[in-house]
Amino acid sequence: MNFDFNETFTAFMVLFAVIDIIGNIPIIIDLRKKVGHIQSEKASIIAGFIMILFLFIGQRLLGLIGIDVNSFAVAGSFILFFIALEMILGITLYKEDEEETLSATVFPLAFPLIAGPGSLTTLLSLRAEFSIENIIIAVLMNVLVIYIVLKTSSRIERLIGKNGIAIIRKIFGVILLAISVKLFAANIKMLLA
Repeated sequence: MNFDFNETFTAFMVLFAVIDIIGNIPIIIDLRKKVGHIQSEKASIIAGFIMILFLFIGQRLLGLIGIDVNSFAVAGSFILFFIALEMILGITLYKEDEEETLSATVFPLAFPLIAGPGSLTTLLSLRAEFSIENIIIAVLMNVLVIYIVLKTSSRIERLIGKNGIAIIRKIFGVILLAISVKLFAANIKMLLA
């Protein structure tokens, strides 16, 4: 096993910033108001399962359509870059279609809010740089944080307040921006070599 604390922590922070579970607290609270009860355990487990499954089969799926991991990582760095800009500038570049559903636990909460295009792209981008064991541990750590946040979302919002959530989003946005630049630089070298 190639456990590396620095890799695990970096992967955890990147996924945490991309998933942005703290920044999504207002959306979670709104979903709770619309549908009543959200099954926090089920949403966390399904999101974690989707992310780990994609970590293993995502590369094969790309191979079927003729795309290598470095190209995907470069594309992923652009997505991370734009997500970071959204977080820092408070703008919306990508908007999901919001449809009312009977249960918000699986859709739209587990997918695509938690395990969405950003986090899935990020996983394959991370796989190009880090060992798979460290990424899995980072995913599991994020699933635990997601579960805790889902369980305590209304208390967190009261405790931190809207300004606190906005500040946290901007801080993680800057971190994510730096990581996207690093990811782009590392993988573009491989493509141009």
